Amino acid sequence: MAIVEFIPNQIQSSSDQFFDEKEFRSIVEKGLALAKKLGASSAAVGIAGGTGFNVDVRLGEVEKVEHQQTRQFGITLYVGHKKAGCSTNDFSSQSIATAVEKAYQMAKYTSEDPCAALPDPKMLGFDYQNPDLDYPWDIEVKQAIDLAKACEATALSLDKLITNSEGASVATGRVLQVLGNSYGFLGSYITTNHSLSCSLIAGKGDAMQRDGDYSLTRDARDLWSPEIVARKAVAKTVRRLNAKKIATLKCPVIFESQVARTLVGSFLKAINGYNLYRKSSFLLDKVGCKVFADHVSIQEKPHLAKAWGSAPFDGEGVKTNERFLVIDGILQGYLLDSYAARKLKMQTTGNSGGAHNVFISHGDQNLESLLKMMDKGFLVTELLGSGANIMTGDYSRAAFGFWVENGVIQYPVMGVTIASNLKDIFSNIVAIGNDVDYRSSIYTGSILVESMTVAG
Repeated sequence: MAIVEFIPNQIQSSSDQFFDEKEFRSIVEKGLALAKKLGASSAAVGIAGGTGFNVDVRLGEVEKVEHQQTRQFGITLYVGHKKAGCSTNDFSSQSIATAVEKAYQMAKYTSEDPCAALPDPKMLGFDYQNPDLDYPWDIEVKQAIDLAKACEATALSLDKLITNSEGASVATGRVLQVLGNSYGFLGSYITTNHSLSCSLIAGKGDAMQRDGDYSLTRDARDLWSPEIVARKAVAKTVRRLNAKKIATLKCPVIFESQVARTLVGSFLKAINGYNLYRKSSFLLDKVGCKVFADHVSIQEKPHLAKAWGSAPFDGEGVKTNERFLVIDGILQGYLLDSYAARKLKMQTTGNSGGAHNVFISHGDQNLESLLKMMDKGFLVTELLGSGANIMTGDYSRAAFGFWVENGVIQYPVMGVTIASNLKDIFSNIVAIGNDVDYRSSIYTGSILVESMTVAG
């Protein structure tokens, strides 16, 4: 048994001692005042402070207990249209002053960039509403260990095909973020995250397979029970046994919901301002054009309670707003921060730091219905490596999954690569299931694509 660090029993009290919202706001204001005193034209200061712990158990023994406490102060400072930044995790007055001074000195010697500036003050979220994202988990370390042990023990008892365990884990964390700038914006919000996971091994020797499952929530009361996590982990691991290889062919492909979000993620990268102004996206100049099948709409919802992508303002303090990125297959707009917007002669969309809670429309079919609709083809449950070229849209990923005939899973398949082009994948989406995976900021069900090359 190895315990790397002692942790106080009550993580909630520990977090309360570690960061104070009033203190952080005061530090932001001091950083901005120092920048102004030095002669900066404008500045933005951000602070993040986080605390939490995680426990890992394996085969009934505690393997690791860790307590995390992180703090960071960061300043972005402008001298005219010259920009520089500096950060520190030391919140002493001297360290803050040194960081601001370094940023100022660097900014004086950087090149002029007409697009480098704070956002338009009219776009800032002065009237933001704090999202419902803060749910501290008042759990003792011993209780967390017991939860992890119960999850693993249940999993090992459910099926004789489970031959070993890679362990079970419980984690909890709480983060405070504060942002302010020279235009008088000062905002803050707190988020929490809690998880329970289990990873297992089935089979023996060369026939061994690894898999698992997890529950991830803002509010610990929404976590799956240890029994549910265990059953899901066992089912996912055992179904991988006796995998076969298949010959190269073209066929319909279903991306199971957990991997389907990577397709949506590739779309979000392609409409990200950074890739657009660098002309490295296949969706450049495609606003108003059809890029998905007619039945596909994609919406951004930044203010949902307990959601992973929720934020009242973006990384620059710009107010976030609900909007459609795609309506009936037609691209409505991009994901832009203020710099990319100026480069593209457009307006910021409040997406400094990325998209906020992206929902892709779906029908009434569950995964079983999608399998019947596909009839014969390949169900993807795991993707390996990276193989999406955002500039060209070319797509090639190593995959694990299951061969399907007559709408029924026949056997697991390994050692294949799926390939196509994202333009074709998006426009040939046949259906999207209602089995939405809520464990990320991209909310999608399983996606059925008309045809892809599956190379054995």
